[in-house]
Amino acid sequence: MRCENNSYFFIGHFAIDTIVRKKNGSFLPLKQTLGGSVCYGTLALKTYTQDVAISIISNCGRINFDELLLERINNKKIDMRGLKWSEAHNTNFILKYFNHSRSLTIKSRSPNLKFEDIPSEYLSRNPDVIVLAPLCNEISHDYVLKILEHFPNSYIAIDPQGFIRKIDDKGNVLLLPDQDIIENFINIMRLIGHKLILKGSEEEIKILSQKEDLFDVMEYFQDFKGIIIMTLGENGSMITPYGKKVINIPAFKSRNVVDETGAGDVYFAIFLHEFLCSNKSWKSIKAAGCFASTAASFSVEEKGPFGFETKKYILERLNSKKYI
Repeated sequence: MRCENNSYFFIGHFAIDTIVRKKNGSFLPLKQTLGGSVCYGTLALKTYTQDVAISIISNCGRINFDELLLERINNKKIDMRGLKWSEAHNTNFILKYFNHSRSLTIKSRSPNLKFEDIPSEYLSRNPDVIVLAPLCNEISHDYVLKILEHFPNSYIAIDPQGFIRKIDDKGNVLLLPDQDIIENFINIMRLIGHKLILKGSEEEIKILSQKEDLFDVMEYFQDFKGIIIMTLGENGSMITPYGKKVINIPAFKSRNVVDETGAGDVYFAIFLHEFLCSNKSWKSIKAAGCFASTAASFSVEEKGPFGFETKKYILERLNSKKYI
């Protein structure tokens, strides 16, 4: 089992997140932070272990993006030669939290990603994992097909949220069961086959399966090759590896819950690393899920992309077995 210098491509938009919470009946704005799955996933993974090579493929809009926001990513020695700057607005979200529910509004959006913009030095590599984590449909299905053609030996890790979101004329970001979108996405999943690792929230996975009962949902995905993960917040997560029984992963207690943003992205990044370092057995997949769940319990303790921990501290909390 190789667990040194594993390589990852993270693909998707960076976001400027403005997170607001309700206090005394009013929503109070907090300062803007760097957001997006690419941000949370790469920082979490590089904090967890230094023995990884991470490259980012993204598109940033200069008009409303402060390059100082990327300072922490640069300090982590994450390769950003795949970051293309455009004379456009950047993806900018307003996230409103109240009683563990969230509403999402988009104010602006970076340009779509194009396969031909991937640097030639990236195309000559064979990454162990390619993480496709769009925020608002910036990765087309044709882009995914080209990724599969060019990198046939890589695991393809997908977060479905940015593939199935709809944006109305007021900028509200919604998850709606669009039959054509679902069918296209399911076809992509089947094309990836045994190299597929997909992680979605309860709402997203229910939309893809068109089922409501959690066990019906997971039974639906047992027909898919690869690994399907459904995160359930305080109720932990469920994992269905192809050909194996469903795995239930507990949620771990945090010291306090300050900001739930990005917890699923942290979970996914740590799961991928532990899975890649394992023998891929049912037992090792369960262990990877427990590491991932523990890492996510740290991420909610800080505002913005700061609640990341090393494997040492994550292992200590994991071994404490203090579940929610």
